[in-house]
Amino acid sequence: MADLRVPPGPGLPDGLTIPDTELVERFSRSPGPGGQSVNTTDSRVELTWDVAASASLSDTQRARLLARLPGPVVRIVAAEHRSQHRNRTAARERLAERIREGLAPPPPPRRPTKPTRGAQRRRLEAKKQRGETKSLRGRVTGD
Repeated sequence: MADLRVPPGPGLPDGLTIPDTELVERFSRSPGPGGQSVNTTDSRVELTWDVAASASLSDTQRARLLARLPGPVVRIVAAEHRSQHRNRTAARERLAERIREGLAPPPPPRRPTKPTRGAQRRRLEAKKQRGETKSLRGRVTGD
């Protein structure tokens, strides 16, 4: 197949192209749908990519991916389709999605908010009202 193209996105403004030589594909027999051809067709695809040895990444991209991915080698397995070609396409799409997620910038830190004065006042009034309602549920005294 051709080189893997990761489209532009957050943290990846120009996109990314991974040469086909950096991707290793292995094929094996796949369980699941396919009838009798399952026993003879190597349709399961295992796609691996070594992040640490990749020449297509900058140093900052490599460091971010190594910090966010479970290991230095990314392994994707696709076996949900009956044809090898569709499984190869699915595996490459999943790898591109995982790279895109790994290179996305971290979300900004959360700044804690303070409740407004009106919200605090309404909360206390509601608590007082609830307490008064509960206090009326006490024992009934005889007249």
